[in-house]
Amino acid sequence: MDKIVSLCKRRGIIFPSSEIYGGIGSSYDYGHYGVLLKNNVKAQWWRALLQERDDVVALDSAIIQHPRTWEASGHLAGFTDPLVDCRTCKRRYRADKLEDGQCGEKPSKRPGEGPNCDLTEARNFNLMFETTVGPVQDEGSKVFLRPETAQGIFLNFKHYLQFARKKPPFGIAQVGKSFRNEITPGNFVFRMREFEQMEMEFFVPPHEAEQWYEFWKQARYDWYLKLGIREDHLRLRAHDEDELSHYSSGTSDVEYLYPIGWQELEGIAKRGNFDLTQHAEFSKQNLEYVDTASGERYLPHVIEPAAGADRATLAFLCDAYDEDEIEGETRTVLRLHPALAPVKAAVLPLVKKDGQPQMAREILSDLRDRMQVEYDEGGAIGRRYRRQDEIGTPWSITVDHQSIEDRTVTVRDRDSLTQERIAISDLPAELERRLRAPWKSPKLSAS
Repeated sequence: MDKIVSLCKRRGIIFPSSEIYGGIGSSYDYGHYGVLLKNNVKAQWWRALLQERDDVVALDSAIIQHPRTWEASGHLAGFTDPLVDCRTCKRRYRADKLEDGQCGEKPSKRPGEGPNCDLTEARNFNLMFETTVGPVQDEGSKVFLRPETAQGIFLNFKHYLQFARKKPPFGIAQVGKSFRNEITPGNFVFRMREFEQMEMEFFVPPHEAEQWYEFWKQARYDWYLKLGIREDHLRLRAHDEDELSHYSSGTSDVEYLYPIGWQELEGIAKRGNFDLTQHAEFSKQNLEYVDTASGERYLPHVIEPAAGADRATLAFLCDAYDEDEIEGETRTVLRLHPALAPVKAAVLPLVKKDGQPQMAREILSDLRDRMQVEYDEGGAIGRRYRRQDEIGTPWSITVDHQSIEDRTVTVRDRDSLTQERIAISDLPAELERRLRAPWKSPKLSAS
């Protein structure tokens, strides 16, 4: 993980937020390549749910919602973690995760085991961020930053029945920021207080809930495999009875083997009709679906695949990170699926003269309408190749002396390191073909 964090900072992918002021705990900014990478992750999620299906529609709901939302959902009363403070080192810990913590004075020991540890009694700590709306801070102005995007979907369910002309089974999907005042965030972007979710609520007739639960478990697991995650680093794990949320009759996690061990990447839950029942009661609105053909009325049950955009991005980075040796030197390379790579192709003139930069710019302009490309003329060609390898660029296009004579270029492959001579006129179609081609991680054959 240290190597990945270092690479991310060095190449402007992800780095600590507010660093000129010393940073703020577990808060990170995405730089140019990080923005492109995470946008590609989200775009592939939207593609799988919207573009490749006709039973899912999109939503972008507000971050600040009516306070009653969180009463109905149970977050106001029950969205808590047990908190303990150490009176000596002033650190805070989750009482149920002390085995994962470090003593503030003796990092080799757990909280409570150090000679001077003085832990308080555990108390419940609500994870929602509280703020106020309007110019006066009084009880009536208190609101919360949403701790999940799901509730915005339930609040809008009735609208979608009316204007989206959908009937169960159908889904409402959204991507957006959520906020949780975690007691012990950490492990880079794996657990942060401000994070981005990719969630979908799939509304189904009650008797179809089990079959759709099985469908979405497999579909979401397969999505990660399709985008290059190695199968031996991915698993689907069903929750034990004591792990289930109060509303869930079944939950399974897609887990990834991060450098920190097996951790949740995405959860798929059978939420029943808990949320719609609660919001119907608290809002006094009828949220039933009425089948006009049969006259049947019911509150749909919900299957929820809920993924973290940041966790997914981190998993793709971890799985892609690799080191090999070229001519006696260690090369760091991100073997990202081409669909996820921040930059698809780099255009590199061999020298900054003899018309090569002009021809390279011409190629860049032609490719720019089709994919994310960039131009680089600074430094030796080998060094430029290494820069592109480190940000995961699948193909580097080199303009050289022969290019001026016959309008061909060398296309270097990031993974195989093969170089192929291609006519400039054939370049756009060839790169688009490669982007569409099936892909699997070269790390699979290496293992």
